[in-house]
Amino acid sequence: MRSPLYRASAVAGLGCAVLLLVNVARRGGLLPETTFTHSIAPLAPLAGLLAVTGLYLLVRHRAGGLGLLGYLLNAAGLAGAFAIEYALHFVFPYLGPSATSGLLAGGTGRAFLITSIILLAGVLTFGFAALRSGSLPVVAVVLYMAGMVPGSLRSAVPLPVYLVGLAAAAIGIAWMTAGLWSAADEAPSRAATLPHGPTRLP
Repeated sequence: MRSPLYRASAVAGLGCAVLLLVNVARRGGLLPETTFTHSIAPLAPLAGLLAVTGLYLLVRHRAGGLGLLGYLLNAAGLAGAFAIEYALHFVFPYLGPSATSGLLAGGTGRAFLITSIILLAGVLTFGFAALRSGSLPVVAVVLYMAGMVPGSLRSAVPLPVYLVGLAAAAIGIAWMTAGLWSAADEAPSRAATLPHGPTRLP
């Protein structure tokens, strides 16, 4: 069952990278602001959640408890990021500016901040665990970590820094999850070399 999950995670990682780059192009003015480009924006963290799940399964034996902690925080942060993106693209546009400002100044804004902190902590913890495991390309992991620092703190950094961070994270995610497809191809061959039980003597 691991092989199909690896392949699904690899596809999700590529999809996440493409969606992030589309978001970067839209926010940077290279793509138009349309209903379609807005509607697909929340799918990036959702695809990232599946991608990170596959990556964790690949490194979990070597990543240890730190890897598990990083995965749980990263997954929780990505789930929260999906909720934030959904609200920003499908709820806030239908509210007035005063209502939106009131929400961001109150509990909703604090929830957004907590989600960003959880995501940032998860990215860094999972990234350090992945680097320690030696199971993923070092440059790819560093790009993911470095890119997601401003990517997690969208409201606290200038827009150009945020967009560059998302682009770097997209490259890192695509690079890391590309190895999942190779791992899926290798899994059946490794399983074939394992003994299936004790040999019965005639």
